[in-house]
Amino acid sequence: MKDLTTGNEGKIILRFALPMLAGNVFQQLYNVVDSIVIGHFVGKEALAAVGASFPFVFILVAMVIGIGMGFSIVISQYFGAKQLNKVKATMDTMWIFLFWSGLVTTVLGILLSRPILRLTGLPEEVMPYAITYLHIYMGGNLFFFGFNGMTSLLRGIGDSTTPLWFLIISTVVNIGLDLLFVIVFHWGIAGVAIATVIAQAGAFVTMVWWINRTHKLINLSFRKFDYDKAIMRRSLQIGLPSGVQHTVFSLGMLAIYGIVNRFGTDTVAAYSAAGRIDSFATMPAMNLSAALSSFTGQNIGAGRTDRVRNGLRATLKMSAIIAIAGTIVFWLFGHSLMKIFTPDPAVISKGADYLRIVASFYILLTTMFTINGMLRGAGDTLIPMFVTLLSLWIIRVPLSYWLSGFWGEKGIWWAIPLAWVFGVTASYVYYKTGKWKNKSVVKNAILSE
Repeated sequence: MKDLTTGNEGKIILRFALPMLAGNVFQQLYNVVDSIVIGHFVGKEALAAVGASFPFVFILVAMVIGIGMGFSIVISQYFGAKQLNKVKATMDTMWIFLFWSGLVTTVLGILLSRPILRLTGLPEEVMPYAITYLHIYMGGNLFFFGFNGMTSLLRGIGDSTTPLWFLIISTVVNIGLDLLFVIVFHWGIAGVAIATVIAQAGAFVTMVWWINRTHKLINLSFRKFDYDKAIMRRSLQIGLPSGVQHTVFSLGMLAIYGIVNRFGTDTVAAYSAAGRIDSFATMPAMNLSAALSSFTGQNIGAGRTDRVRNGLRATLKMSAIIAIAGTIVFWLFGHSLMKIFTPDPAVISKGADYLRIVASFYILLTTMFTINGMLRGAGDTLIPMFVTLLSLWIIRVPLSYWLSGFWGEKGIWWAIPLAWVFGVTASYVYYKTGKWKNKSVVKNAILSE
């Protein structure tokens, strides 16, 4: 547990973000190793299938993830206000919600995967791989929600280090099982999905065991959970906008895949592989944004909006440096990075084009992430939701369709930064209004000017 309401703002946010960043690097290795193994040992059809599967998965889990963010913000604000009984009640209510959500999304995922993928026009040669992968992957939803719920909970009380170690162990297990199941046992894409489910389940079970032995405030006993309607309602009020945002965003990504699918398996595979690489560049900004959310939550709970502003400025500077570095790396080495995933020249060329175009505008994306992270930490999740959805549905999706008619798949790539221009402008304008200062969960907080 860590108190984020005292000390140098920039150093605190960076130190809090680094374990999350390291953890997410290892978590992304799940996906990257999956893609590398599939691209080289199964084929580009299977590589395309994994990439095309994730928008569908995200549609199912997005609402739960968003509401989980609401629980995390409530926990951080109660913790900042030292109301530990409320922290415990929020934890219990969150676990009940995650359990039932895991069961429902698993059933829906298995039933809806084939009709949804057909609706997007996924190439027929890719479809069998995608269905196999999804049916197995969705079977591990309970463990996925459990592990991510525990991670959010710990971050809400200022502990970003413990989840790191379990992510590292889980990733190493996943990589080992990937190699065993695909290269040695020849299970193909099914082996990759099975490896991921086993790794997630092991991470969650061992994390629960460890937390129960070491944390006084957090003690998970599945027979002693108390459900609090008021806390559930408040968490929904904060988290539901993010849940709606994530869900509608994932629907937009599915729509984008529908446009990408029109250009065939090579383009789908390139989009999948380049997206894996792209995620590494944007990950630092996302984790700094998440750290800023926890920092903001605790300081809003303590009535210190002056520290919130200082934290935002410090985070913007750090994110800008990272964005510029990512731009340079992808311009110089984008083609070489694509070769890690596939030996196919057409896929490599299309993916390298994506990286050069998108990376040129990373500074816009990181700025938007940072401002929205601060707003969410303050409990003001509605505006970031609208900004994200308008950027996607009003700008990116229509432009992807329109520009692809002139420039092919490059038109889809160019629509991404054009949407970021709108998003960062809208987020900054709203931040300057100062309305986020009035969204605190802790009603007795006296906000400093």
